[in-house]
Amino acid sequence: MGFESSNGTASPKLLKFLIYGRTGWIGGLLGKLCQSQGIDFTYGSGRLENRPSLEADLVAVNPTHVFNAAGVTGRPNVDWCESHKVETIRTNVVGTLTLADLCREKGLVLINYATGCIFEYDSSHPLGSGIGFKEEDTPNFIGSFYSKTKAMVEDLLRNYENVCTLRVRMPISSDLANPRNFITKITRYEKVVNIPNSMTILDELLPISIEMAKRNLTGIYNFTNPGVVSHNEILEMYRDYIDPDFTWKNFTLEEQAKVIVAPRSNNELDTAKLKQEFPELLPIKESLIKYVFKPNQKTAAA
Repeated sequence: MGFESSNGTASPKLLKFLIYGRTGWIGGLLGKLCQSQGIDFTYGSGRLENRPSLEADLVAVNPTHVFNAAGVTGRPNVDWCESHKVETIRTNVVGTLTLADLCREKGLVLINYATGCIFEYDSSHPLGSGIGFKEEDTPNFIGSFYSKTKAMVEDLLRNYENVCTLRVRMPISSDLANPRNFITKITRYEKVVNIPNSMTILDELLPISIEMAKRNLTGIYNFTNPGVVSHNEILEMYRDYIDPDFTWKNFTLEEQAKVIVAPRSNNELDTAKLKQEFPELLPIKESLIKYVFKPNQKTAAA
């Protein structure tokens, strides 16, 4: 079985993507990107946890690459997973492994959009130190059931040489009306914590994930922009570029803990591996300005 990395970029005409997660945010954006790049794609109709339905998709579509952007994050947030544990396991663990296993049988690379919310700052990776968690580090955050299932499945997927696991964190896009957008979420909260974190600017990184498929890259990648940005820094940019009258209130992690069911992950991920493959990758604050705030700017030049 070969999953050799090929640096020669395949022509769009030779590519056929099978994408899971049509109704999800990332899955929807992926389809739009394929359309704009002239890449042939089909959304999977099978359910992840139903192996025969996935097998039928693979036979019918005969793809060159498979993308998994399906999964349970919970509505309105990951607290849902705490009271729906079996449903969370069924999709996030059983379903993802089933798809990876079938792709391996067929010699296909699977690009799997996973999460970097499986780490938290610790004594070896202190907040503000610039020391990020690397791809090979063992997850140290299982405070939420969602993160626990994601850490489990990531560990098992390490054994599948056909899988490219992308650790996404606190995704942000230029669509500020989208309720899943991290910026939109925090502008609507009554109070926010203020902690520097690694984050993923989808407008910059999703096209990179398509390029990773073309190069047949596999293994784990921290899929965030380099560096960290805090809640207040983002909200300051929001005020400066979008709404000069915007105000917000902070509260502490201890205060936050009283209004959420499960603790949240805060961390910095090391992006050296991704940056080596894609040297043009922008630091998080530059990416925020270029891809999110400049295109949406409503104030006089900031």
